[in-house]
Parts: sequence; C-alpha cells; structure tokens
Amino acid sequence: MAGSVFYIGFLPKFPGTWASLASLPLIYLASLYIHPLFGPLLLAVIFSLTTLLSANGIEKRLGPDPAECVSDEFAGQAIVFLFIPIYTSWEYNLLVFVSGFILFRLFDILKPLGIGAIQNTEGGWGVLLDDIVAGMYAQMCLLFIIFVIL
Repeated sequence: MAGSVFYIGFLPKFPGTWASLASLPLIYLASLYIHPLFGPLLLAVIFSLTTLLSANGIEKRLGPDPAECVSDEFAGQAIVFLFIPIYTSWEYNLLVFVSGFILFRLFDILKPLGIGAIQNTEGGWGVLLDDIVAGMYAQMCLLFIIFVIL
C-alpha cells in the first residue's frame, strides 16, 4: 500500500508521528544533496501525488482519513523545510529539524487556525490538505525561530 509508505502507517500507536519522524532523514538528505528548496519540494510533490492517488482506495477500505495512510505526513513534513537554510553545523541542523518536527506535529494534531475544517474536504484532498496547511504554519513558525530567535 503506497499511502502507508513502506507500511509505516501500520505501526502501532501514533503512525503519523512515526511517519513524520521517518521523513526527516529523507528531507535532510534531499536538502543537502539536491537543493535546500528543490529537495523538500520534490519530496512534497512525490508524497502529495502518492496521497492523492492512494487515499480514495484506502478510505473505501478503512474509512475517512485512516491513520494507516501516512504519505500525507511525509508531504506536510517536507513543506516545513522549504526555504529553510541547511548548514554544515550539525548542532544547528539538529535544532532546526527537531523544532520543525515538533511544530508540524503540534499543528497536525491540534489542527488550529482552520486546519480542522480543511480536513473535512472530500476524498484524497481532505487527507492531504490539512497536512499541507499544517506544514505551512509550522514553516512560518520555524522561519521566525531561525531568523528572529537564533
């Protein structure tokens, strides 16, 4: 099942959190070796398409926005790191990636600022869009932290 991303969606307890965590090494490597913008963007597009193509079938079998479909978490987590500078300092990178992970999970779980309403969109778009918007909110907060606090 493509939407479960190598069956991460079937891990017991908190599959969305496990998926977001599993996406971080991919995002880091894509940022470092492809490009800080195009690497995460490429991953966001790939996992968004995976979600849109697989979500309707998964929803028919498992119900609306099933926890087993985690490709949307991969897409949303990648959105967080668009435009985020990656440096050679592992301390900086670790702080940025941990902060981005925590921010994304907070927005994805709590669904503030209209994210919950977006999730009610029908089909694959409803599965995907709440994570994309959560990623955008988390990215804005992360950019604030990087450029104002750090």
